[in-house]
Amino acid sequence: MLVHPQFSPIAFEIGPLAVRWYGLMYLVAFVLAWTLGRWRIRHGKTALTTRDLDDLLFYCVLGVVLGGRLGYVLFYKPGYYLSHPLEIFAVWQGGMSFHGGLLGVLLVMALFARRRGFRFLQLGDFVATLVPLGLAAGRLGNFINGELWGRATTVPWGMVFPQAGDGVARHPSQLYEVGLEGLALFAVVWLFASKPRPMGQVSGVFLMGYGFFRFMVEYTREPDSFLGILAGGLSMGQWLSLPMVLVGLALFVWARRPAA
Repeated sequence: MLVHPQFSPIAFEIGPLAVRWYGLMYLVAFVLAWTLGRWRIRHGKTALTTRDLDDLLFYCVLGVVLGGRLGYVLFYKPGYYLSHPLEIFAVWQGGMSFHGGLLGVLLVMALFARRRGFRFLQLGDFVATLVPLGLAAGRLGNFINGELWGRATTVPWGMVFPQAGDGVARHPSQLYEVGLEGLALFAVVWLFASKPRPMGQVSGVFLMGYGFFRFMVEYTREPDSFLGILAGGLSMGQWLSLPMVLVGLALFVWARRPAA
């Protein structure tokens, strides 16, 4: 049985400024996206320019932060934040939703596409290749913080998370997410996008891949204590992932239609 190392949440300090690991992982995520985006531009994989990339990533930062926070508020604790509206802005207390962040990114992509004259799915196919490694960085941040731990298990690599307060060995589900939603999804989407594809198919593969991997990992992840298991024996994360798989499949099939 393993025990979580209990890393300090602070990566380093510069005078009175404390840089936390989770915030640092957000920075790593966007640096990775910027680096991969420039590679795709340099190798002629997209019509975007480096200036478009810089501006788009700025938009996406806003979409991730605002969408992720509002998604958490609306999907997970609407009643609580309705009674404590000022705490919506207390992002330092934690509480971000991937699905909310995704919706935020889709919204800013639509605005960006309209302003710059791009097709929405053209941007979607480009961004889809940049996201998975950033997701891996975020989940690594969850593991470092010892949060979002897994369900109780007897597997040899089960890990005790002292923050859980029960001394029970649990799945290190954050690392499963690093491997599946991050590294495996990156490999699938990047390789698929390495050849010319009908517009929208890369986005479809990303949505299907993330939705499937997240749905499966949720079976090892401890449900939120304030929600538990919902209808159909599924968690909130699973219910939010199912539409992603369906939309991704529909988009993949739609993109293959013969040109009019």
